[in-house]
Amino acid sequence: MADVQPFCGLRYNVELIKDITAVISPPYDIISAEEQKAYHQQSPYNVIRLEFGEEFPSDSPQDNKYIRAANTLESWLKEGILVREPTPAFYVFQHRFAQESGIKERWGLTARVRIARSGSAAARPHESVMEDRILDRLKLLRVARANFSPIMAIIDHSRDNFTKLLMEVSRAGADVTAMDHDGVIHNMWVIRDEKSIAKITSWCSKKSIYIADGHHRYETAAAYERDKKAADPYWSGDEPFNFVMMTLTGSSDPGLIALPTHRLVRFEDDHLLASLREKLGKLFHIEDVAPAGNTKTDSLKAWLKRMAKEGRRHAAFGVYGLSKDHLLMLHPRKKAKLHNLMPRERSREWKSLDVSILHWLILRQMMGIDNPQKEAASLEYTRDAVEAVEKVDAGRCQLAFLMNPIPVSRVLAVADAGERMPPKSTYFYPKLPTGLVMYPLWD
Repeated sequence: MADVQPFCGLRYNVELIKDITAVISPPYDIISAEEQKAYHQQSPYNVIRLEFGEEFPSDSPQDNKYIRAANTLESWLKEGILVREPTPAFYVFQHRFAQESGIKERWGLTARVRIARSGSAAARPHESVMEDRILDRLKLLRVARANFSPIMAIIDHSRDNFTKLLMEVSRAGADVTAMDHDGVIHNMWVIRDEKSIAKITSWCSKKSIYIADGHHRYETAAAYERDKKAADPYWSGDEPFNFVMMTLTGSSDPGLIALPTHRLVRFEDDHLLASLREKLGKLFHIEDVAPAGNTKTDSLKAWLKRMAKEGRRHAAFGVYGLSKDHLLMLHPRKKAKLHNLMPRERSREWKSLDVSILHWLILRQMMGIDNPQKEAASLEYTRDAVEAVEKVDAGRCQLAFLMNPIPVSRVLAVADAGERMPPKSTYFYPKLPTGLVMYPLWD
């Protein structure tokens, strides 16, 4: 089962870096080009210089963003900007954030977790990955030899309360507090006492772990481990490259929230657009929903609320762009017929997902977006439904598919079945901060 261990983390030296908020960033894969520049300007010591460095026309094999990240890390260590924990520790997090229902909190444990074969109890994925992103992260890992950003994972605590355990071992005041650009407060406790470490390690050893966010980073860590083992046949299994940094959250934590990611489609075939509604009508009931309220935001709130209600009974999603300023809400005419059109080898759990139906039957079969190259050219993703609709209205995309959130229980069920959802099927919120603790692999 899961092998969860403390480690000697790298952290910013609070004696030199007084404002920790100024030096953290989100994970690299949700940072826009504009945000990347902003984080570089925010502080000369912002972790963006390690995690997601700038690229320049003069870059070469000898001087590029990966080499610069490794050199910056070495410089910050020499200057004392980053310091290393003297003894292995666990790092407990409390994330406090605002949701429509009020203030919520989510608890997590940052640790090093042994890399296991895909699908094992130690690390079950639920999303597919993109090879170019793995290559990018692998280039960085090979030269910098550190995990700068933790993978977000879910640990099954169906019988025991993981959140309660984390609260028990972190009763004193937090060691570090920071706030990100979304207004989320991140409190971190450094757990060094042997009794608490032993209790946490023992508890985790009996559980299964599911990757929630960071599938590319996990696959990168696994590829790096394979490279290192191939280069040294006398590896012991205790080397740092056998592990990857994760933040574990209990599967029943009230603050564990998965938001939807909406799909935007770009294509130039007007004939395809004209015939799509007819094709959809053969498999789906189509409900034409008019705008509501005085603004687009008002309409979207009403549309998403109706989608959520419909989604509690069966697969349901909306498409915007086929009926002027109306939303077309889709749900299956006959579930059995729909299942028969899905890949035979897939599990029932996978076949019933909104996002699987969208990607396999509509994007792939009806619209011909059937390979990674076409997906890269034709698809965009956003968690902002207003942005999705506005891009269609502005003519920057032809269609927006609005999605319901996938319940965490169904995410785990797909992972248990050994399946992977299409990329960006889930958006766990809030994102983990990058820079509060890092995992070195150079020992």
